[in-house]
Amino acid sequence: MSSTQEYIRFLAFDYGEKRIGVATGNSLTTNTQALTILNCQNDQPNWTQIEAIVNEWQCQAFVVGLPLNMDSTEQVITKKAKKFGNRLHGRFGLPIFFHDERLSSVEVREYLFDMGGYKKVNQEIDAFAAELILQSFFEEHSSTLKKPSEC
Repeated sequence: MSSTQEYIRFLAFDYGEKRIGVATGNSLTTNTQALTILNCQNDQPNWTQIEAIVNEWQCQAFVVGLPLNMDSTEQVITKKAKKFGNRLHGRFGLPIFFHDERLSSVEVREYLFDMGGYKKVNQEIDAFAAELILQSFFEEHSSTLKKPSEC
């Protein structure tokens, strides 16, 4: 078995009309990290900021959370998240994966509240939601992601 494994750096986005949470992680270790929150104006992100993050983290693929209803149907924000993901792909030419994000905000609020209360929850929820989306993506696709060999 080869001692080197394929490594893919992902950027994950929790799209919102006012804020977009951003997180990163890689396919080798499946470790994730919440990065930042980007503000939007008129439902539009600051593409210069996104480009700077893409360049800084040298990602090779994107994951965008897909906000679905509990019965798996789409809502207005679902279409906007898809449009955002398609624009990411169009601007940067990198693969895009959409991942179900139902209940991610609820889980993040509980996690952040346990770590530091309401102030932390309100400040960081979007970035941690992006991280949770990426963790869930890694868990769902663990059989197809490259893992380090066991020696």
